[in-house]
Amino acid sequence: MRTAENLIRYSIAIVAFALALSGAPLLAEPWPKRAVHLIVPFGAGSATDVTARLFADRLAKRWGEPVVVENRPGADSIVAVGAFAANHDDHTLLYAAPGPVTVNPVLYSKLPYDPARDLAPISLGSEVFIAVAVPQSLKLRSLGEVVALARAGPGKLNWVATPGVVYFMFAGFLKSAGLDLVQVPYKDFTQAINDLAEGRIQVSATSLAVVRPHVQADKVTPLAVTSRDRGPASPDVPTATEAGFPALAFGAFGGFFGWRDMPLDLRERIAADIREAGADPALAATLAAAGVAVRTSTPAAFAAAIEDERAKVAAIAQAVGIKPTQ
Repeated sequence: MRTAENLIRYSIAIVAFALALSGAPLLAEPWPKRAVHLIVPFGAGSATDVTARLFADRLAKRWGEPVVVENRPGADSIVAVGAFAANHDDHTLLYAAPGPVTVNPVLYSKLPYDPARDLAPISLGSEVFIAVAVPQSLKLRSLGEVVALARAGPGKLNWVATPGVVYFMFAGFLKSAGLDLVQVPYKDFTQAINDLAEGRIQVSATSLAVVRPHVQADKVTPLAVTSRDRGPASPDVPTATEAGFPALAFGAFGGFFGWRDMPLDLRERIAADIREAGADPALAATLAAAGVAVRTSTPAAFAAAIEDERAKVAAIAQAVGIKPTQ
């Protein structure tokens, strides 16, 4: 009898142990197991490239594996994102602005990737300070003066903006403000900034770092930055909101994307490592000198920022009549 009771107790203990094991969380599989490739859709030396490399160095130290940055510039980031989507490698990440997800679907009816399917948001990485600037020869000292001059002479001023979300946001601002300025297209944006310095372009919206050499040469005046905060390298330049134009407030941010169907737990682990890397004061100081601020996040926060930008871009495209091309 006692033997039977002991057998029952033993069986119950085995079942309870098994149930406890089934409810216990499994240990996360180690990642990375080898070198990680980080694709960047801009050339070496660009603000995006510099940011990606600074993060890559710190992530490599945390992971104990090399993080190799691969530059694939061109075609509104389509080359880089198409290559990333076609790679199907679980040790390749993408560092890019959200434009491939938010802007490209508005501009192109066919893309070599599915924006919603092939790019899994991991974390924000940075925000580039975008400046609205004018040539010093115009003698304008505020964004309000530009708006007043544009309203006094519709069609007399021209403008340029960095392709992508900066172009969309500035075009949307002009539309909402009822301003008539002539947009000048450029294949090489470097020439646009040179023309701004010489007074052939009257208004530009591009990164503060791009115009800074001309600002230092007393040829260009930055009037406002579109970010929520003033740039640490240019504390005297007000934000668009401070200047009285909150409609021009937006963030030109970049971030890390993972591959299609990347597990959420892995994205969260990598995002935590990115936040740790971004907390390095030396990284923040280096980026600040280049007109960039550290902006890290969770996967959910990055996804929300993308959706917010997607909605704004879609609304602007409809307002100004932009339709996708083949």
